[in-house]
Amino acid sequence: MRRPALKNLIFRHGRRGNWSSNIVFGVGKSCLLLRFSDGSFTTSFITTIGIDFKIRTVELDGKRIKLQIWDTAGQERFRTITTAYYRGAMGILLVYDVTDESSFNNIRNWIRNIEQHASDNVNKILVGNKADMDESKRAVPTSKGQALADEYGIKFFETSAKTNLNVEQVFFSIARDIKQRLAESDSKPEDRTISINRPEGGEASASQKSACCGS
Repeated sequence: MRRPALKNLIFRHGRRGNWSSNIVFGVGKSCLLLRFSDGSFTTSFITTIGIDFKIRTVELDGKRIKLQIWDTAGQERFRTITTAYYRGAMGILLVYDVTDESSFNNIRNWIRNIEQHASDNVNKILVGNKADMDESKRAVPTSKGQALADEYGIKFFETSAKTNLNVEQVFFSIARDIKQRLAESDSKPEDRTISINRPEGGEASASQKSACCGS
């Protein structure tokens, strides 16, 4: 069975604004990041090697926020790098391919990993990608995705990196959820910091080759 690729997203901002840190797991994750960060899409195969990152500055509830987005590989040989980022994650997007039932079934595996390594109060959103595909190619009905999200008490979106369906909404939704949680739990969230150090001997940059975007 193909194991979904892993992407780690860290959204950071300093004392003058809000920040959050996020991880994204699943199939088609690099395509979602490319669409969100660069506004582009490719039908080429993309696989993250080691660690890469992108930056996007956005307006969130009237505040200008710089998002530093780290993309972490899912290959077994990079697993120690991957797990090192869990604890600092404030939010997690769990992404599956609606045309690939095995990617949907692997979501529970990612959730078990999250429960082992991430903080208990981390925000999560379930995302079904490739929602633009013809219904004849769909393997996971919308209702099944919603049911899984309801089971874990998390939000659910269907997206298309190809058409940009709900891509902005997903990233902004989890950013707002994190912002609200921090505001409720900490009277001075702007003074908090995150330090996430890569393991010794870990790779700090990446090249991208190969895993199909499709949409």
